[in-house]
Amino acid sequence: MAMEPAKPERLHKVLAQAGVGSRREMEEWILSGRVSVNGLPAEVGQLVGPTDRVKVNGKLLNLKFANRVPRVIMYHKPEGQIVSRDDPDGRETVFEALPVLRGGRWIAVGRLDFNTSGLLLFTTSGELANRLMHPRYNIIREYAVRVLGDLSDEAQDQLVDGIELEDGPARFSTLVDAGGEGANRWYHVTLSEGRNREVRRMFEAVGVTVSRLMRVRYGPLIMPSRLKRGQWMELTEHDVAALFQSVGMSVPGANNNAFRRGMTGVYTGHDQPDRGRPSRRPR
Repeated sequence: MAMEPAKPERLHKVLAQAGVGSRREMEEWILSGRVSVNGLPAEVGQLVGPTDRVKVNGKLLNLKFANRVPRVIMYHKPEGQIVSRDDPDGRETVFEALPVLRGGRWIAVGRLDFNTSGLLLFTTSGELANRLMHPRYNIIREYAVRVLGDLSDEAQDQLVDGIELEDGPARFSTLVDAGGEGANRWYHVTLSEGRNREVRRMFEAVGVTVSRLMRVRYGPLIMPSRLKRGQWMELTEHDVAALFQSVGMSVPGANNNAFRRGMTGVYTGHDQPDRGRPSRRPR
């Protein structure tokens, strides 16, 4: 895969790719006068190229055009951290554990609540983050769930067939018994949306309490066992390119050398069978 040629691109897209914010946020910033191009107020839909001087809030940005692969990291979030840059209560945030960026910012792909642990993705590409989160693309999330008490056959069928929550219907794509002893039982579930506390609320709707919840997969990326709580690891250019391709996007800045280096074993693609089959619990 060869490097894409540098060519003019829409301003809000370039800003999103630089990690300044989402495309929608950038359009709002442009409309509010926070962005300028070559000393003049920017316009929505404006094209910019490598020679243009773009400023946000008066600060000059070092924008890159198709010559750098966006960065993606996987982070193992522990319980007790929030997915926010600022917290009025002073709680620890996931961003405090991430590597420092210059000229951009990490964008969280989805969220995990305070008491949920597991895989979080961060990227410098607002466009990639939007594609991975948007409901239209049905990106699979997989969770390991420990519950207290017995989950009956009827309850398992309900969770796969669909139940009604206060914000609409919900269902697991797959639900597999992962074993356990005594009052604690583990299940692996998958779903293709990320509503607030959805997994916990679904189990609560059938009368079962979730005692531990961990996200173990997001789309084609499975959290490796070597990634311990509170640690992060960065994907290689090859893996980033594969991730872009998995959501139907071209890869800015990809070059042949990145692909010849081979894969890290982090990106799973279609090389491994989906966990969580069949579509409901085995009988």
